[in-house]
Amino acid sequence: MPEATIIDGNAVAGRIQQEVCRQVADLKARGVSPRLVAVLVGEPPAGLVYARSQERICRKTGIIYDLVRLPVECDAHCVEQQIRRLNEDPTVTGIMLHMPLPPWIDAPSMQYRIDPYKDVEGVNPANIGLVFYGQPIIAPCTALAVVELIGTVGIALRGAHAVVVGQGAIVGRPISVLLAQKDATVTSCNEFTPDLAGHTRRADLLVVAAGRAGLITAEHVRPGAVVIDVGINRVTVTGPDGHQTARTVGDVVFEEVRCVASAVTPVPGGVGPVTVSMLLRNTVEAARKQLARTT
Repeated sequence: MPEATIIDGNAVAGRIQQEVCRQVADLKARGVSPRLVAVLVGEPPAGLVYARSQERICRKTGIIYDLVRLPVECDAHCVEQQIRRLNEDPTVTGIMLHMPLPPWIDAPSMQYRIDPYKDVEGVNPANIGLVFYGQPIIAPCTALAVVELIGTVGIALRGAHAVVVGQGAIVGRPISVLLAQKDATVTSCNEFTPDLAGHTRRADLLVVAAGRAGLITAEHVRPGAVVIDVGINRVTVTGPDGHQTARTVGDVVFEEVRCVASAVTPVPGGVGPVTVSMLLRNTVEAARKQLARTT
């Protein structure tokens, strides 16, 4: 069979950003300026790169962006104070907390303190819980990104057999719920599921969010299935000359699976850029809902 269609996450993200630009202009005409404030504790390299990327894209779409940087020795009380201040600031319409936090700070506890109407990542337990009722204030960005990407390949979810590998509270479980709400028949697995390939080979749609590089190979995929790879893993590759380089790879062995699937997302360039764009869409949605509460 022919090689799979490569789902271009950058192109999808670009379309979302154009949509966000129009929505931001509409809000500004109504006197509301969407403003996203990110909180970063310490100087994790990945967090700094992500923050710069956020600032660039926010400026491009007209969203005001600020980064609050806290010292690495900051304790939970310090982070909580910052979140409370941002919750109470009416000019702040979106709040996100960069991960990871230092090990002495409980991340879910801090996420719980973000106002659900300003929680643009959709990670407050209240927002995640409301996903199960089909009425989220703001849904998790990555789960929304997966559904958006599935929509680009034209697969009919009603009656489709979807297998989700990964049961994380922020990604895997919300994705399973969102797919079930679209009338897919969903099987939820993880990397320890006995005979994992026996489950995944029955999938019309395979979503992988286990966080384990190379978990899914060609033998796990039914010919013609759609494969969405959510994994982001840093691995070290040794070349023929013995030189080692770091690479970002997904949970799916891309070069194998593209020869079996009908469509597949690459890593990087798949789910990642769409997730960032969903953060912007959620920022606009948060501003709209806050406006509705005050009018």
